[in-house]
Amino acid sequence: MSERRFFIFGAGYSAKAFARANGHHAPILGTTRAPEKFEALRSAGIEPLQFDGSLSPELGDALRQTTHLIVSVAPDEAGDPVLNGAGATIRANMPALQWIGYLSTVGVYGDHGGAWVDETSDCRPVSKRSTMRVAAEQEWLELGREIGKPVAILRLSGIYGPGRNALANLEDGTARRLVKPGQVFNRIHRDDIAGALWLLAGKSIGGIFNVTDDEPAPPQDVVAYAAGLMGVEPPPEIPFETAQLSPMARSFYGENKRVANQAIKAAGYRFRFPNYRVALERMWAEGNWRDGAPRSPMRR
Repeated sequence: MSERRFFIFGAGYSAKAFARANGHHAPILGTTRAPEKFEALRSAGIEPLQFDGSLSPELGDALRQTTHLIVSVAPDEAGDPVLNGAGATIRANMPALQWIGYLSTVGVYGDHGGAWVDETSDCRPVSKRSTMRVAAEQEWLELGREIGKPVAILRLSGIYGPGRNALANLEDGTARRLVKPGQVFNRIHRDDIAGALWLLAGKSIGGIFNVTDDEPAPPQDVVAYAAGLMGVEPPPEIPFETAQLSPMARSFYGENKRVANQAIKAAGYRFRFPNYRVALERMWAEGNWRDGAPRSPMRR
């Protein structure tokens, strides 16, 4: 089969960006648990299918024709839902399969006290969700070895882009400037996730890759920069110790590291948005910080 056919388990925010960057018009099928999301997937260029953890005949037929498989579903207490529901089919009934991409998280590294980490660094997951991610990564790499196909693990940092960014948060009043001295986070624009996926899939490259920007930065700096672009006052700084946070939000601040991205660059990828300033400036100038049609920058 000469034509590339993509299948995405868990076609969400990043997957829709991947489909919009489909310059060769390759067929892309993608799953969601919710049929009400079908139209949004179609509008992004994805043929929607429902996956609730079990493999329907329709899904099985689609997988048999798939050349490139992308998995963007988080593991849960029972393990990896895709491996549990479709692992046997992937191993034995995907004759056209050439490459697998698995979207993971830099959370697998855990806390390194603000030090730099790369793909060779120890995984010290702090949260249960990150511990499950480490296990899922290993299972996908093992599956690739079993069937003799390259598996690329993309460890993603905090995802942002139109609809999910400090400009949108300032506009709708949800932006906060939490300050924890020494705390930094990496980020990744959704279009750079899409670009890295297209590069790795196109070259059938396997391995582990940190897909993250060049500049780990304190989160409060991002909000302040966005406020400067908008010409509004940034929200007041809130000490981390006194902030009202959900347990999950608080757990993110328990992990501090600077994530290096040389491996994906060595594979040939060049970031469109190497830091948050470039991305926020572009979204503000183009008026597309909301996930929809561009509009004029707001004035206050």
